[in-house]
Amino acid sequence: MTSPTTSLAARIAARAGGGAVRVFLVLVALFWLMPSVGLLLSSLRSPERIAESGWWRVFTEPAQITLDNYGQLLSNGKVMGSLLTTAEITVPATVLVVVIGSLAGYAFAWLDFPGRDVWFLVVVGLLVVPVQVALIPVAKLFGAVGLFETTAGVVLFHTAFGLPFAVFLLRNFFAEIPRELLEAARLDGAGELRLFTRVVMPLGGPAIASLGIFQFLWVWNDMLVALIFADSGSPPVTVALQQEVRQFGNNIDVLAPGAFLSMVVPLVVFFAFQRQFVSGVMAGAVK
Repeated sequence: MTSPTTSLAARIAARAGGGAVRVFLVLVALFWLMPSVGLLLSSLRSPERIAESGWWRVFTEPAQITLDNYGQLLSNGKVMGSLLTTAEITVPATVLVVVIGSLAGYAFAWLDFPGRDVWFLVVVGLLVVPVQVALIPVAKLFGAVGLFETTAGVVLFHTAFGLPFAVFLLRNFFAEIPRELLEAARLDGAGELRLFTRVVMPLGGPAIASLGIFQFLWVWNDMLVALIFADSGSPPVTVALQQEVRQFGNNIDVLAPGAFLSMVVPLVVFFAFQRQFVSGVMAGAVK
């Protein structure tokens, strides 16, 4: 039997341990957010202030904060247009990967068709193919069919390279759905399409949300594919900011707010769907 003294000591140790863990996690979160905070504060300072001191001087001299840099950004048509171009690439590439990956994942998990296991092994094998290997062949193909330096070409490239991971992830998640549940739905007269939309998709929400976040972040932050395949006259924001650095190395009043806006969108998406993301990552870990 545990004595009251031992029980009290155990509770104090547990609370102290929990408090230490919380403090550690808060410190890690602050450390992780520090570059974002620094970029935000830099975007609110004049170029002269940025040149003469670090962004932390804002805490001792808050009067230097100004929105003039964002006014300069709004008047820069190239950078603002690049944000729209990035959205035009990211949203379709994410939606296509989620929709096609969900359909394929369901087919590999629950439909019987010739060569199902072989085709799934092919999909798994495509996971190890690096993007760099396909750049030149795909560029030649896109040039032959008229998709080179087009938004549609960039979307197709991201969709093609996002699908193997999507199919692999969703197939494994859908396969964990109890067979009895699907059989009961079939006995009630549900066809495959209704079974997929009414049963599988709601149950696969966490995994689908995680996939959507991964794909969105990857496409939004991509620079290599955009640099090669995107229209040079209307590039995504990553390429547009790189061109600003190359052409106007001291144009910090446009670069700082532009970089912050290009970074804050993925952060908002991640924090908005963090519950679904965590659920998707942990799905299957606890039975």
